[in-house]
Amino acid sequence: MSYFADKQPLVADIFSRYPASPQGRRSALMPLLREVQNAHGYVSEPQMAEIAALCGTTATEVRSVMSFYSTYHTVPTGKYHLQVCSTLMCSLAGSDELWDQLVETLDVQPGEVSPDGRFSVQKVECLGSCGTAPMMQIGDEGYYENVTPSKCARILAALHADAPPAPDNLVPVTVNAEGRQTLANGEMVGASIGGLSPLTGGAA
Repeated sequence: MSYFADKQPLVADIFSRYPASPQGRRSALMPLLREVQNAHGYVSEPQMAEIAALCGTTATEVRSVMSFYSTYHTVPTGKYHLQVCSTLMCSLAGSDELWDQLVETLDVQPGEVSPDGRFSVQKVECLGSCGTAPMMQIGDEGYYENVTPSKCARILAALHADAPPAPDNLVPVTVNAEGRQTLANGEMVGASIGGLSPLTGGAA
């Protein structure tokens, strides 16, 4: 049986959020993807085809949308899906070393799941927590910030014991009116918008 075959009320509810037009049906694509992924941890090829049929588009377009967002997975993930931010600020602060520590310690590569089913890893684009780099996210839970080698080792040990530590910050990350980020311990990081000033310079 297809995933949505016995979920017609849910499908109707999702489509009711959008205009009753071909464009409106296509707008339901992402909530339908999220529904499947929440249930199975990833979206398979048959499920992409089913969603495409519901939205009046093609499985290729569904896959192309999924490929744009790192939050969607086309292959199974582990019980703990570790996502390392790999964009500029985290890279400068040591995310490459964090990534190396994860893949070497867990002996797992992107797209794989560790033999015990616990772990999978993924590099992702900016998670919007540059003031706490390097950082990672586990599943859809909060952020683990300023992840040093010793902190990474502690997190992995806790996950091996199926006792995940509480994240440093739940998502979305707290940012105050000045544009500064608040860490879980109350420390303020990042630049304030109050310190911004117009650029001056010579003629172009």
